[in-house]
Amino acid sequence: MASFIIEGGHPLSGTIKPQGAKNEALEVICASLLTADEVAISNIPEILDVHNLIRLLSDIGVTVDHRGHGEYVFRAGDINLDYLESDEFVRKCASLRGSVLMIGPLLARFGKAVITKPGGDKIGRRRLDTHFLGFRYLGADFRHVSGRDVYEIGAERLRGCYMLLDEASVTGTANIIMAAVMAEGTTTIYNAACEPYIQQLCHMLNRMGAQISGIGSNLLTIVGVTALHGTAHHILPDMIEVGSFIGMAAMVGDGIRIKDVSLRNLGIIPDAFRRLGVKIDVEGDDLIIPRQDHYQIDSFIDGTIMTLADAPWPGLTPDLLSVLIVVATQARGSVLFHQKMFESRLFFVDKLIDMGAQIILCDPHRAVVVGHDRNIRLRAGRMASPDIRAGIALLIAAMSAEGTSRIENIEQIDRGYEDIEARLGQLGARIRREL
Repeated sequence: MASFIIEGGHPLSGTIKPQGAKNEALEVICASLLTADEVAISNIPEILDVHNLIRLLSDIGVTVDHRGHGEYVFRAGDINLDYLESDEFVRKCASLRGSVLMIGPLLARFGKAVITKPGGDKIGRRRLDTHFLGFRYLGADFRHVSGRDVYEIGAERLRGCYMLLDEASVTGTANIIMAAVMAEGTTTIYNAACEPYIQQLCHMLNRMGAQISGIGSNLLTIVGVTALHGTAHHILPDMIEVGSFIGMAAMVGDGIRIKDVSLRNLGIIPDAFRRLGVKIDVEGDDLIIPRQDHYQIDSFIDGTIMTLADAPWPGLTPDLLSVLIVVATQARGSVLFHQKMFESRLFFVDKLIDMGAQIILCDPHRAVVVGHDRNIRLRAGRMASPDIRAGIALLIAAMSAEGTSRIENIEQIDRGYEDIEARLGQLGARIRREL
């Protein structure tokens, strides 16, 4: 198990460019299963979760051509359907949450798929009911295989229908879209997730010959087609990495430019940091975060304490609450964070409390942060990364802390952030990987 050794207190300055979006990459890579033609995808992040998914596709017979950094061509011309039912395939799926996105395309094109409970972050219950219900609406049958803890899903022919999703699940919406594009008739999905990465998936599928309308809204209409063809697709910059860099710049920055962020696809992320008092300038498609000697948390118009809560798009993504909490520890003022969508993501604040942060964990979903206004620096410590987003938040805390910190289980960070120690090292960070 690898660790990061972080020497805190070194200011960061310079220019950094975000990687391609992890969540979009997982969706569009799986979409390549919908056709036997070549699908070229660029700006793919070279991170652990993506590499594991690509290896899984290769195992089932997808031809993968790696043509350069972030540049891949996929050709799903000869899929080994027998391997999909093997114990080895099930075991690999169980260790990778992104594997669940293979179900929709496999069901659409081949009429069958196998699903087991996928792995991923330890952030509480992440149910798959929305996926299952959507496939059932389309006419798929489920059979539990006793002794293997897997479900076999099959359908002779998917048929379009109207469905109201029980939650605006991002992966659930993506999976149902990919299943519906070749279903017979018209599918209407209400309460669909509508974040930029879902929009990107829909645009890519339309270029492949799908007929999807309502893109960008929570009401999608999909007219089924008999086949899809190849295409080329470019992945957006990762909004979560952009937000992580804003947080780093606020805490330890001495002037940082975040380049080519696709500002129109960031939603309210910059404004969430501005509510904590962080100054952010915009220049073209770049964000410039100047040195922040002090930043003061806003209050609501009636003077009550600021509350930041996660919500489905276009609300604040839950993936950035961990970073915002760390940034708030050195702000002037207090803020209540309300994590509504996952039940265990706030437990990492115990580690920040050990580092000297003033945080009251009210319950598994709410925490109050009382900022130090930089009067008291966080203390270095030894900690472990419980998930991707808490891991990057702890890395930011360690970079701002007094002394040398160790973060263990950094494989979690590697799942979502490409070569992060080298990229931050170019800005002046002192981070060493220890195996």
